[in-house]
Amino acid sequence: MKLAPFLLDEWLEQKNAPNSKIEFDLGSSTGPSWMLRELLNLSGDQQYEQLLGTKLFYTSPAGSRELREAIAKLENVDPEHVQVIAGGAEALLIFFFLAAESGANVVLPNPGFPTNTAFAESFGIEIRQYRLRAETGFRPSSEEIRRLVDRNTRFVLVNSPHNPTGAVLSDEEMEALHDFCVDRGVQFISDQVYHPIYHGVEMRSAARLPHATVLGDFSKALCLSGLRTGWIIEHDPHRRELYRNARSYFSVSNTTLGERLAALALHHSETIYARAREVARRNLSLLDQLFSDRDELIQWVRPRGGMTAFPWLRDGGDAREFCRKLANRGVLIAPGDCFGMPSHFRIGFGTSGDQFPEALARFAEFLHSEARDFATV
Repeated sequence: MKLAPFLLDEWLEQKNAPNSKIEFDLGSSTGPSWMLRELLNLSGDQQYEQLLGTKLFYTSPAGSRELREAIAKLENVDPEHVQVIAGGAEALLIFFFLAAESGANVVLPNPGFPTNTAFAESFGIEIRQYRLRAETGFRPSSEEIRRLVDRNTRFVLVNSPHNPTGAVLSDEEMEALHDFCVDRGVQFISDQVYHPIYHGVEMRSAARLPHATVLGDFSKALCLSGLRTGWIIEHDPHRRELYRNARSYFSVSNTTLGERLAALALHHSETIYARAREVARRNLSLLDQLFSDRDELIQWVRPRGGMTAFPWLRDGGDAREFCRKLANRGVLIAPGDCFGMPSHFRIGFGTSGDQFPEALARFAEFLHSEARDFATV
């Protein structure tokens, strides 16, 4: 078993290199970061004292009761239906590990998070991809997904809001795909780590659907990637047992301190979500103007949710060199070949927070020079 090189993380790692030229991170996919001090200040001095009394020992493989109850309240489900995991990545590892049977296939979005295809390939699972096309706003085709499913399909995975495109499935589309999978005995997995960050009509959590498996985490919409904590909502008790057993082998448990901080964050989730929404709204409007001014170079589909967009070079060229030259000017974006679409690039408009206007001004200067060079060709 061999994992393919993780091109996305290899590219993003340059921001952490000694003497890095990167001043502005527009390549990462999370929202505005929180300092520990800021998070603790949401609850005052009493919470600080309680954290000092945390016993640094193993938690339950299912997650602490406190955290599971907080997630259950957020998702409006029974706490017994919550499985805590070490970030969304561990959930994906568990899903693909359990799907790895002879002749099995899985149905995945393309483009999608690189982990999905890497895990499937490493476990020898057949990958069937439904294409997200710019001409249809990157919205998945329910008809295409249905055509890909057969008796060997272990699960269908949807990601809404989608990374990297920002596409969103409507409540009706989500329900229809859920019902289709249930009728065929296929697991339906909804990766909704960007819920509830929307730029228009807001959608409901897929946790309301009785047979959906839902993936959430603290890294994206909750902007606390350093906690390395996530969750699975699973209504099927047999699957919950399988998850718990696999997790006991993979990571055993999260840190007790991390779970205490995660529970604290959920007690103030609306404050955290409100900050992410405001930053995303403000910065997305700046992207609107920039791409409108430079549509001779760049085209895009405005994201309907999440905190990433997936523009592309209008001439169809490979964007890696474009991204490299911009990185030399101190601004990091992610080349589309990390997602199997070389003419595209991913831009995150949440993680840089209040620095985004300055970063975008630097980006605009770069595009001006690129437009001048383009005009002389």
